[in-house]
Amino acid sequence: MRFLMAEPTLPSPWPAVATTALRVAFGIIWAVGAALTWSPDFATHYVGYLHNASTGQPEWSGWWFSLWIALISPNALLFTWLTRLATTVTALALLVGFGGKTLYLLGALFSLLIWSTAEGFGGPYTVGVSNIGTAITYVLIFFALIGLHYRTGFVPYSLDYLIERRWPAWQRIAEWNEATTPPPQPETLPPGIQIGAILGILALLVLLIAGLPSTLNVKSATPETAAAAVSPLMLAAKTPLASARDARLPPVLEGEQVVVDVIAEDKQIAIANGVDYQAWTFGGVVPGPVIHVREGQTVKVRFSNKGTMHHSVDFHSAITPPSLDYVDIMPNEMLEFSFVAKTPGAFVYHCGTPPVLLHMGNGMYGAIIVDPKEGLPPADENYVIVQSEWYTKLASGNVMAPDYQKMLDIRPDEVVFNGVAKQYVDHPLTVTAGKRMRLYFVNAGPSMWSAFHIIGGMFDRVYPDANPAHFQSGVSTYSVGPGEGAIFDAVLEEPGHYPFVDHSFAHLMLGAVGIIDVKPAEGMTATRKPVITKTAQATPAAAEPAPTGPYKFDPARAESAYAANCGACHQANGQGMAGVFPPLVNNKAVQDPNPAKHISVILDGLQGEEIDGTVYQSPMPPFKGALNDTQIADIINHERSSWGNKGKLVSPEDVKAAR
Repeated sequence: MRFLMAEPTLPSPWPAVATTALRVAFGIIWAVGAALTWSPDFATHYVGYLHNASTGQPEWSGWWFSLWIALISPNALLFTWLTRLATTVTALALLVGFGGKTLYLLGALFSLLIWSTAEGFGGPYTVGVSNIGTAITYVLIFFALIGLHYRTGFVPYSLDYLIERRWPAWQRIAEWNEATTPPPQPETLPPGIQIGAILGILALLVLLIAGLPSTLNVKSATPETAAAAVSPLMLAAKTPLASARDARLPPVLEGEQVVVDVIAEDKQIAIANGVDYQAWTFGGVVPGPVIHVREGQTVKVRFSNKGTMHHSVDFHSAITPPSLDYVDIMPNEMLEFSFVAKTPGAFVYHCGTPPVLLHMGNGMYGAIIVDPKEGLPPADENYVIVQSEWYTKLASGNVMAPDYQKMLDIRPDEVVFNGVAKQYVDHPLTVTAGKRMRLYFVNAGPSMWSAFHIIGGMFDRVYPDANPAHFQSGVSTYSVGPGEGAIFDAVLEEPGHYPFVDHSFAHLMLGAVGIIDVKPAEGMTATRKPVITKTAQATPAAAEPAPTGPYKFDPARAESAYAANCGACHQANGQGMAGVFPPLVNNKAVQDPNPAKHISVILDGLQGEEIDGTVYQSPMPPFKGALNDTQIADIINHERSSWGNKGKLVSPEDVKAAR
């Protein structure tokens, strides 16, 4: 009856072959990714990937991105090398078959981390977006490899197998089993199976490589978008600027004919404290040198190009054929032309070479002041202010480069006076109380209007065109379009600090702010101080009905108290507002096991605190007189238990003891 009994069959070799094929093909994909991490662009834009990935994400995930940005930003080089090493080791281990299931599990976790940080969960998701990110598919492939490993038991076509044959205990790491004997010797595959396996691997590789362009098309993983996500104000030092550009009006050029040398040259210039920009300039500065002439003078322009590409120069103060005088010249060429300064006023001059937006956005503009023949009424102090915008992306380190797409979209990173953000906050313009200050204001743009305003002041006169007969008086705010100029007179009678701003406050936040320091006149008594008196302390608001007995933290009640009193500034997600109100996510005071400071801040308020290198000047009001102990305890406990915070909770008795 032996012929009726089936012979035992050998396990099919195909699961092991399929596992090996998938592992090797996957290893090649990882090797490509690992090679890209060793490029200079990857290191340069490492932090930018995170900033870009965080843009547009929903509120609930904000704390996660803030955590990683705060962790990585000061240690970018360390994390760059860790990422390079992790991806390279993973690629090599997949190719040779080292680590087995342990490698696959660690690879899945690493891929999940990449997907949830640099890839921004594959999002943000908008209409028409279907790509969920690359790394999440890696997670699935790693788990598929774990499943195939369970099916095959062991994979003979790997370095793990060779190690297990000599050291069986390695199976605990690679195979997750307690075997103490070496795995069996595999049978030699028939030629047909070998050829089929090779063809299968090649087919799989073709499919994977063909899908790479779309698989890797994730916005947050491109150097271009990562570079654009880093603002110069993010990189700017928090310390005061060492110096500021001299804004004083230079003397008028004398003579019936004056010669003006305008030199186009490439120059790396400062645009924020500690942040430089690769600019195209006139005269090596942005804005270009101020030109000061008088109505009726003949201005002879000698325009030379010492840059690396073609440029031109266009004077808004001139009436002359552009086809003759505003033509492009190549590097190492010179153009000469003349015009009569017939119209007085404050004007811009700029490069007119197409695309003009790029040339102006890259720094090629300046101011030319034309005095009227009879002159304006004398002023004691004369300053020139040129407002403009910077549209940037990170080039390397703390050096920015132009971002033309941002220019087209009108998404500036900075709006500045005389080229550098907030320089006249650290180094104010000065005038004596009661003396006339004249501001020659030019909006070089290239794209945005300015609503020029002195906080606490009034423009005594505004000259739209420098004609002494054409002025408006008693003007609070005056709009100046891109390419326009105006002249502002102000007489500030009382000493003090008066900010001058673009009253489009988004522009102010991007750097369009300075200070006028009005000094006491001779014999003037000391300046007065703010008159602040305390009013009767408000009766604490009635708490919501509290349960009888000991205090019990109610998350819903606490969230409501936080939303009513804190959410407008610190936001529902605890992220605050960058540079204005500090984040509560992973905040040291919120996380501190000793809640004393946390309680004190809410009771007594706070201003000027430095948190993670940023000084927050916006005052937080005290809630001591507005909320009772239970409400304050609720708010503190909400902050200590939300957004990933794990701080120790407090009781109303703790708050009462701190009052």
